[in-house]
Amino acid sequence: MEFLVLGFFTGLSLILAIGAQNIFVIEQGLKKQHIFVVCLVCSISDLILIFLGIFLFHYFVQYFNSTIELIFNILLIIFLIHFIYLKIRSFNLKIDLNNETKKISKFNILLKTLGFTYLNPHVYSDTVFFLGNFSKNFIFDQKILFGVGASIASFLFFFVIGYLSKYLSHYAQNKKVWKIINLFIISFMSLLTIYVILEIFN
Repeated sequence: MEFLVLGFFTGLSLILAIGAQNIFVIEQGLKKQHIFVVCLVCSISDLILIFLGIFLFHYFVQYFNSTIELIFNILLIIFLIHFIYLKIRSFNLKIDLNNETKKISKFNILLKTLGFTYLNPHVYSDTVFFLGNFSKNFIFDQKILFGVGASIASFLFFFVIGYLSKYLSHYAQNKKVWKIINLFIISFMSLLTIYVILEIFN
């Protein structure tokens, strides 16, 4: 159960980051256009990429020697530090939501959602590389629980921001709200960084 919770909060910390995909979901919620399709595509895509990363690292970890594992751990630490740095820089970020109500077909919104998801390099770094790399030393059952927890976080997050975006939009441009969110992310990611560093020296 602890790995399910760890996966949930790790996945949530990554997905809470303000990005093009999240803003797109909020916009569609504000416009009330195909919200279910948008949220479902984003959530299922995250699930697929999360387990792709977990299974890729699960398969290749058996070929790792100590040097390769050290390199991956160092890359993971660099990623975490860079992620934290971007969160600190985003303290003064102003969110600009587009409130246009132009009609768009379900097919076009599907293509647009897939584009915002699979053409976004941050999706791969967050799901495939980070979550897969972070879970590489867990036993198989723990990896599954970790992946399920991260996937639950994605489903919950996308559907919440999609269907409650009209309520959330009032706060979306409030810097204080995003500062609190960013402080949570920075604190949690800092703890994960310390955890990985300690793993290297164990």
